[in-house]
Amino acid sequence: MSHVELEITGHLATLTLNRPEKRNAVDPLMLDSLDAHLATLESNSDLRAVILTGTGEKAFCAGADIKAWAALDALGMWKQWIPRGQRILQRLANLRPPVIALLNGYAFGGGLELALACDIRVTASHASFAMPEVKIATVPGWGGTARLSKIIGIARAKAMVLTGSPIDAQTALAWGLVTEVCPLDKLPSVGGELAGAVAKNAPVAVQIAKQMLDGDCAPLESIAGSLSAYTNDGQEGVNSFLERREPKYKGD
Repeated sequence: MSHVELEITGHLATLTLNRPEKRNAVDPLMLDSLDAHLATLESNSDLRAVILTGTGEKAFCAGADIKAWAALDALGMWKQWIPRGQRILQRLANLRPPVIALLNGYAFGGGLELALACDIRVTASHASFAMPEVKIATVPGWGGTARLSKIIGIARAKAMVLTGSPIDAQTALAWGLVTEVCPLDKLPSVGGELAGAVAKNAPVAVQIAKQMLDGDCAPLESIAGSLSAYTNDGQEGVNSFLERREPKYKGD
């Protein structure tokens, strides 16, 4: 059984963290599984929305499995665990279709960082959220500080990170960490409706809008490249190269 399950139905993909006996804590096998599934999603041009959730009723993700990294020395953390997690979470954030996190329980540490790498977060009413790393003498390492401060503001991010204390679902809603709170049994239907609302829109427009909201210059580069390639000068540039002559540009 994979530590992350992938199901694709039409234009919708669902990723499910599937390690309930460990509260879906992230270990190397889970990172491997998530990375492989992300490669599959990247190659699927039909997808319009992705849901990320967890198995069970208590935890979306308890964070990074301490046993997976406690034996590493500082060099091992720097070379392996931290950059690997950063790369995979950034890969999640960079998916073209929007990713909706359905938080079926608490999200602590690396689990909250996973949720922060998604575009929209909806939570069950009993869930709570924390960055408790300082309580075990470390700090968030998978992009959590930057993403958290961008989403809820620097002062609130400092309150969470520097105290390590959890916040409840209603506080998360008030702070903008999540966009909706609902009972656990309603979470799949609320998430499905939200994913459906995204999926019914023009996919290219949605994906470009996501990149622009993320501050990614790629959409502008893509548009500029596409427009310039189909001008008369663009065609002249290609023709002159193929004909091995100097181009004669006219500005149109």
